Amino acid sequence: MQTASAVMAAQTVIASSPTLFSQLKYPNPRSITHSSFHGVSLKLALKSQSMSFAAPKPLTVIAATKKAVAVLKGTSSVEGVVTLSQEDDGPTTVNVRITGLTPGPHGFHLHEYGDTTNGCISTGAHFNPKQLTHGAPEDEIRHAGDLGNIIANADGVAEATIVDNQIPLTGPNAIIGRALVVHELEDDLGKGGHELSLSTGNAGGRLACGVVGLTPV
Repeated sequence: MQTASAVMAAQTVIASSPTLFSQLKYPNPRSITHSSFHGVSLKLALKSQSMSFAAPKPLTVIAATKKAVAVLKGTSSVEGVVTLSQEDDGPTTVNVRITGLTPGPHGFHLHEYGDTTNGCISTGAHFNPKQLTHGAPEDEIRHAGDLGNIIANADGVAEATIVDNQIPLTGPNAIIGRALVVHELEDDLGKGGHELSLSTGNAGGRLACGVVGLTPV
């Protein structure tokens, strides 16, 4: 019923408009564009829209908390775990716990290489990117790896917290992949007058060492 009404309405519109009827029955040839295929092509007026794309923003790496660990072992009973953490670009906090030591102070350093194929000997010299002489952690002239002494109690356990600005966990001087070493003797901090004072602090042999590696935050 609705369809019949629509058809009748359409016929009424066409009948009441002769011009429209004639245009539909006899279209103007000029209004038809013939293609090479002898068909009828329709010209569609497309409104060009200008699309603006924002320039890509450079990626920004936001510094966050970083953590690392080193498990120290050697040929003796000396062993320990050292954890390291750094907030943003601030100093690195080093928490040390080493057992099996003789009571008293022991030199504790970061060495250049994480190579333990020949034990702690193959970890190389103290980490020293500025090529300075050995010193105390608070000295202006020091190796970056000069972390001073840790002191073992009567039970041979040394626990310490060290905060240092020269041993970052990221960046060009990052210590990841290098080795922490605990020594047999006290580090004289470059002031002992010994021939080794300005290179090793005359801290003696290497009791245990461990490679610094990143851990989940």
